[in-house]
Amino acid sequence: MKINPASLFFLLFLTILSFNSCKEVQLENPKPTNFVDLVYPQLDSENSRWFFFSSATRPFGMVNLSPDTEIDGAWGSGYRYKTDTIKGFSHVHGWQISGLSVMPVTITSENETAIFKDFYSKFKHEAEKASPGYHLVDLERYDISAELTSTKRVGFHRYSFPTEGSPAILFNLNTLLGPSENVNGKMEKTGNKMLTGELEMSPTHRRPKPFKLFFKIELDSEISALVQDPETGNYLVYTDVKNRSVLMKASISYTSVENAQTNMDSELNHWDFQKVVDESEEEWNGYLGRIKIKGGTETQQRRFYTDLWHALQGRRVISDINGAYPDNTGEKFRIGQIPLDAAGKPKFNHYNSDSFWGAQWTINTLWGLVYPDIMEDFVHSLIQYSKDGGLIPRGPSGGNYTYVMTGASSTPFIVSAVQKGIIKEDLESIYKALKNNHMPGGIMEKAGYEHKTALGGGFKYYLNNGFVPYPIPEGKFGGHQDGASLTMEYAYQDWTLGQLAKKLGHTEDYEVFAQRSNNYQNVFDKVSGWMRPKDVDGSWLENYDPYEHQHGFIESNGAQSTWFVPHDIAGLANLMGGKSKAAEKLNRQFQDAEKLGFTAGNSHSQELHPEYRRIPINYGNQPSIQTAFIFNQLDRPDLTQFWSRKVVDKVFSGLSPATGYNGDEDQGLMGSLSVLMKIGLFQMNGGTENDPVYELGSPVFDTIEISLNPEYFKGNKFTIRVKNSDVDNWLIKSAVINGKALRGYTVRHSQIVNGGELELEMGQ
Repeated sequence: MKINPASLFFLLFLTILSFNSCKEVQLENPKPTNFVDLVYPQLDSENSRWFFFSSATRPFGMVNLSPDTEIDGAWGSGYRYKTDTIKGFSHVHGWQISGLSVMPVTITSENETAIFKDFYSKFKHEAEKASPGYHLVDLERYDISAELTSTKRVGFHRYSFPTEGSPAILFNLNTLLGPSENVNGKMEKTGNKMLTGELEMSPTHRRPKPFKLFFKIELDSEISALVQDPETGNYLVYTDVKNRSVLMKASISYTSVENAQTNMDSELNHWDFQKVVDESEEEWNGYLGRIKIKGGTETQQRRFYTDLWHALQGRRVISDINGAYPDNTGEKFRIGQIPLDAAGKPKFNHYNSDSFWGAQWTINTLWGLVYPDIMEDFVHSLIQYSKDGGLIPRGPSGGNYTYVMTGASSTPFIVSAVQKGIIKEDLESIYKALKNNHMPGGIMEKAGYEHKTALGGGFKYYLNNGFVPYPIPEGKFGGHQDGASLTMEYAYQDWTLGQLAKKLGHTEDYEVFAQRSNNYQNVFDKVSGWMRPKDVDGSWLENYDPYEHQHGFIESNGAQSTWFVPHDIAGLANLMGGKSKAAEKLNRQFQDAEKLGFTAGNSHSQELHPEYRRIPINYGNQPSIQTAFIFNQLDRPDLTQFWSRKVVDKVFSGLSPATGYNGDEDQGLMGSLSVLMKIGLFQMNGGTENDPVYELGSPVFDTIEISLNPEYFKGNKFTIRVKNSDVDNWLIKSAVINGKALRGYTVRHSQIVNGGELELEMGQ
């Protein structure tokens, strides 16, 4: 990769600028066992997108209550650290969904006529506190202290108003809010201290149908007046002037006001604000404490638990506590019902989530080992979408399909859950639903966000010719119609489904999917040594540049995506002339990528920078985040340990609002990846083979204790003990598991979940 002198100067300038502006945040020392105190929510918040930032929320909570400093668009919105103005507190920050923005205000004669159009307030970070489950901020314009917390489905506010002026709360129900316009918002007073209402999220390019949100409001102070602005349609709720400390509960539902009431009655039937803060902290500590670490620096520990916290964020519950859920997959909206258990409780939650594109290297492994209960919940939800709408989604929003990204990205996730024994029932029906996605009429036919047609995925060419052409002759029918990447993704996903077919005894299906999984070979050019797009007639793309971004490859270039063969690294190496040559090639790519810090800039938008986009390995986006662990399968485990440690140090270290995940933390994917690299466990094929394999990396801590869920696994805990751990001791000298020398640098799932201890002696 060549970089001209001017670009080098520019990059050096940016590096110096970043060094001076991205200094690590110094936080107070946490209590020894309080993992919540270790989390830094503002990490990478200068690069936030709508659903990224979290504070007053529970794990996967329907309510994700936090301040909004930018409200325009899905990207660059939500809580943005460098913006000094709060525009409201929204209860919903999800994939293509938003809603219920409120703002406490103090009404005076000077602002009462313009308040509906002019209500934003400045704030300062010095007077702010954010932690998992809680947010405190001072609204300088009104001299109001606003505190936020929540249960899973109810937001809880505590406002301290000044002695002067009339206390009020503005409900901004009709507004652009992140990815969607909120319209048709209405609210009515239903009691001295009660309000109910609803709003509608307009369709977006990705979520093609409108989606309603219903809410119930209760205050501990009497409502003195309810005023609607005729121009904006928004509402101002005046509260009793004698009460300068006001509590407000806001319960939401995507099915009805009645279910919003049920959610509140079940989750928050009292007015003890601190109790909810404490309960939220306790719940977060329970989740975060499933991995306990010792050693490393304080910053490394803080960053680790911040990463782990992000692995439990973004994807949101959309079903009510009684199991009612919104189903938008058919021609008409309907309210569905989750099956109930013997105690009358829903057997699982239903979810709104971004894509599972890249999940095979992230949440597949982390959830499947540490949070099997969460993985099971999500699998049941995905299968419910199939029962309702006929397809297992890639990433559902608003109770409907979005067709986000490409292929059948949910297949490896579900297969991994089966192979790990997390899903044990209804395997034949699950297999049938998965197989449907891999056949004509399934989701593989659709390109990204292709809602009305089924041509953009180029699937018929994959079946008939063994590859997806670039460009696809039929034209533009969606996003991400990059034929080489599509071919490779389909091949990998076919292989994973083949593993389930084999497990269930469907031999003929297994052979079909195994054969299709070799299709990646059809886009490998032995002359150039790279994966390369083909035209529809089978000829190679002319004037091919493997470093050209998104030219046949999805959100990547050919150099990065050449290694996207997680199911057959040995076969890929054979195409390259053997494992030794493949290792040399990949090592050179890492050496070049290190010059740019292993990422294409510090934010998602910088991937289009003319130099950054040519990076040969990019840990700022999903297509090549597995590459450091490929060396293990090329007989160079030392390079896996070396480069995985380098990536951690360069990409996933430090605490700063300016950096963290390069603005592309897709709902737990990059947080999970960072955790896995730091504990030194990784699954190349997403844990989709029988008794899945974990590749060993280079742990950064002295002790890593993983609590095993007894409802799923036999063991109590699995501990990794690292001897001679040091910043320079990245190489594994010896490995012993349960007292026996480990052969190679892999362990099986059964070895971990049965409990025990892995001892690693490190050196140089």
